[in-house]
Amino acid sequence: MDRRSFHRRLLAGGAVAATGVTSLSIASASNAAPGTAVTLRTAPAGGQIRHLKLFAEKTADGLMGYGLEKGKPSVPGPLIEINEGDTLHIEFENLLDVPASVHPHGVDYDIDSDGTRMSGSHVAPGATRTYTWRTHTPGRRPDGTWRPGSAGYWHYHDHVVGTDHGTGGIRKGLYGALVVRRKGDVLPDRQFTIVFNDMTINNRPAAEPPDFLATVGDRVEVVMITHGEYYHTFHLHGHRWADNRTGLLAGPEDVSRVIDNKITGPADSFGFQVVAGEHVGAGAWMYHCHVQSHSDMGMAGLFLVAKPDGTVPGHDGHGAHHAGAVREEPAAGPASGGGHRH
Repeated sequence: MDRRSFHRRLLAGGAVAATGVTSLSIASASNAAPGTAVTLRTAPAGGQIRHLKLFAEKTADGLMGYGLEKGKPSVPGPLIEINEGDTLHIEFENLLDVPASVHPHGVDYDIDSDGTRMSGSHVAPGATRTYTWRTHTPGRRPDGTWRPGSAGYWHYHDHVVGTDHGTGGIRKGLYGALVVRRKGDVLPDRQFTIVFNDMTINNRPAAEPPDFLATVGDRVEVVMITHGEYYHTFHLHGHRWADNRTGLLAGPEDVSRVIDNKITGPADSFGFQVVAGEHVGAGAWMYHCHVQSHSDMGMAGLFLVAKPDGTVPGHDGHGAHHAGAVREEPAAGPASGGGHRH
């Protein structure tokens, strides 16, 4: 299985793990029988100080990726997940033969953590630098206006390789997803990162797009990011989401628009959750750019929703054995010992 096709979800706990994705409840909604009461896992309050080691290096096929361990870069890089109020210290080691950096969207940082050559916060080949990202909760400013919090579906990327804007690094795969949770946000069973980068998906060749595998009833979270020169539209067959911060409706009074197609331009990011196969069942559900010429050139993949026995109707019954399909580990409850799954 080509592990470039998916992110690696970070789990909380210990000195190595960084993201603090723990749960206030213990039950999962995944694969519950119809009518069965379930307890959703939710994000805890933030306020933790967390630490993460991150590397940048070349991949075996000539791309560039971020990784949590030496020798294990991935495209996209690892999904980083923290909670509003957390502070994250990233010890970044550049194993490339050119200067590189890590620049975040959506979080707070001082100028020396900007990750640009112009601020002198880039990292020379073989060198190490610590970047510090902070988050905050929403609240009222002294002038009475409302200050938004940091929660959202964001991303990070290089800002140095090739040009002062990191054009070469981004084109080669130096990017990843960043999720900031608010206390009480619903946590998923599985997570996938999909990046439209120029005319590729996750820098994969058109003939080998990343497919993603879940089971009917799984709560699946998609983080969607766009990089490169083009505007795209992201469309998912058979499933829909709310066009708001979480992708979920807060209740019957929530007037957020429900969509299954969203226009997305360079450096845009958004996320949403769906229950796999809800009202439509198992199957090989397409996701793609809905710009017709883009999808015709290969910007399309499959969201494979399997039956409990692992088979995917209409897809040769191969289920998890489908070439290129990726199935994330279940999202964790309270972590023990730290680390990550992949």
